[in-house]
Amino acid sequence: MEFPPWPFHSATLFHIRMSVLLQLTDAVKSYGDQQLLNATSVTIHEGMKAGLIGRNGAGKSTLLRALLRDEDLDSGQVIHSPNLRIGYLRQHNPFRPGESALEFLMRDSGQPDWKCGEVAGQFELKGVTLDGPVQELSGGWQTRVKLAALLLHEPNLLMLDEPTNFLDLRTQILLEHFLQKFPAACLIVSHDRAFLTATCDSTLELSRGKLTLYPGKIGAYLELVEEQRLRDQRTNAAVITKQKQLQRFIDKNRARATTASQARSKQKQLDRLQTVEIEADLPTVHIKAPVVEPRQGPAVRCMDLSIGYPDNVVAEQIDLELEHRQRAAIVGDNGQGKTTLLRTIVDSLKPLAGRVKWGFGCNIGVYAQHVYTTLPEDQTVLEYLEYNSMPGVTTQDCLNLAGALLFQGSHVKKPIRVLSGGERARLCMAALLLGDYNVLILDEPGNHLDVESVDSLAEALIAYQGTVLFTSHDRHFVSRIATCVIEVSDGRARNYGGTYDAYLYAVNREIDAGERERTKNRIPTVPAGTQSMSGKQQHNARRQLRNLEKKIAKLDENKKELNSQMLNTAGAEDALRLHHEIEAIQKQLAETENSWYELQVELGDI
Repeated sequence: MEFPPWPFHSATLFHIRMSVLLQLTDAVKSYGDQQLLNATSVTIHEGMKAGLIGRNGAGKSTLLRALLRDEDLDSGQVIHSPNLRIGYLRQHNPFRPGESALEFLMRDSGQPDWKCGEVAGQFELKGVTLDGPVQELSGGWQTRVKLAALLLHEPNLLMLDEPTNFLDLRTQILLEHFLQKFPAACLIVSHDRAFLTATCDSTLELSRGKLTLYPGKIGAYLELVEEQRLRDQRTNAAVITKQKQLQRFIDKNRARATTASQARSKQKQLDRLQTVEIEADLPTVHIKAPVVEPRQGPAVRCMDLSIGYPDNVVAEQIDLELEHRQRAAIVGDNGQGKTTLLRTIVDSLKPLAGRVKWGFGCNIGVYAQHVYTTLPEDQTVLEYLEYNSMPGVTTQDCLNLAGALLFQGSHVKKPIRVLSGGERARLCMAALLLGDYNVLILDEPGNHLDVESVDSLAEALIAYQGTVLFTSHDRHFVSRIATCVIEVSDGRARNYGGTYDAYLYAVNREIDAGERERTKNRIPTVPAGTQSMSGKQQHNARRQLRNLEKKIAKLDENKKELNSQMLNTAGAEDALRLHHEIEAIQKQLAETENSWYELQVELGDI
């Protein structure tokens, strides 16, 4: 695949013919000494699907808030097209007490129940999940409801900030399918590379205050960045070698009368040689797993195990065995019991029946929410790490790992009581990795880490000689490290028997089959009283349909031209005139599209 020349610092290199929805120009934004946006610009066009990437703290969420005009810039402009309709997946709870998902969708969108039900079906919202109290649904199902609500508002730009956080695999895949078919623009912040690869055809990176837009997927972009860095290094090495050769010749010959002119010529060559400026690499995350003696045989057995709570059996008749040095991924939809199984295995939740038996010599380290919410409040970050590290670990080792997990400089002196939930989670992870545990139980270990940290953790766990039992919603992470899969579903937990990639394939096929079934069973909404048309009537209707399509294309072209003028005009009077012209075309376009739709229904094409 051929790409335009490197680098790409502006969206104007592509999507030229698409209508502009949103522009950021010369944006500057700082918090204290940290400059998040440094006179940077970007343009978002119709139909563009861009994944926004960058290190933790680079300013991605700040950028989204600025684009939404929820946060002021220090300088620069955010320009919204008059026809821009943003759909933003917010984290707050918009539901009323006792309200069903269907009632919320109707209230939020103003659309009739049949339309809300049709859109909800794209996210498998039906039966009790659609008609029961929405606040009783899990976080993943509530996210599905919010996404259906966004779609009902017919946005032409979706802005999603870490949409896959806490979503189970099935919901992630449904969201992927929805975004792949979504005809309008998307700007997606995510640390999940598999998700960005599936949904985005452009990559937007925020680094050192600058935005770089690349017309390709994230994998190709990261490869290109690395290739460019290596190319620049090779170029610089060749230039430096040549500079040294020229300097030696000049030093040797400048004093001789017979060779002085040659030395002056070489000096001119030397002055023209320049190295390429290479930005210093950002701090590299390097995580090490505990060094343990490898063991053999069964690490843990679950025998006729029932898990759950006195009034709620989550899963039963569980018979599992995990060998030492295996890395087992526990998979399944949200609410099926993955975390309940982990808590029962480590004895923080008592089994309802059966038993869990650990092998001899197992030293178990746990990373889970119920652990990192009960840390000692008065210890500092460094004191906690030193106290929990294995013998022989130095203070510098503790500082190095703390830095890798974003505790840098004076942050290691913070008392635990002032840490956020995310900081406590990372601190618990750091302490776990400094210990001598030969079994690691990890519940969503990547939730509070950026892409680089998750990759480094994966490398550490692959090299680890102990046993790992974990849950994660990050498919790239699971696919890299899992050596076996335990599926929790329908009140059972079992060894899946295949690889994680095979499990992904099976879930995708199941979802595809459900979508095909919905499409097959969809009944066209035909107005009452519609009669079958004669051949002549159908011929005339088809001709009228083609004329309407031409008119829609012409109006759309006029609208794009006016949008372009609007974004480039400076005068308030001209802007107001253009705004009125755009509104008039919008009204014509809506009426023409409605006529086209009614004619399609009459012909039976919809």
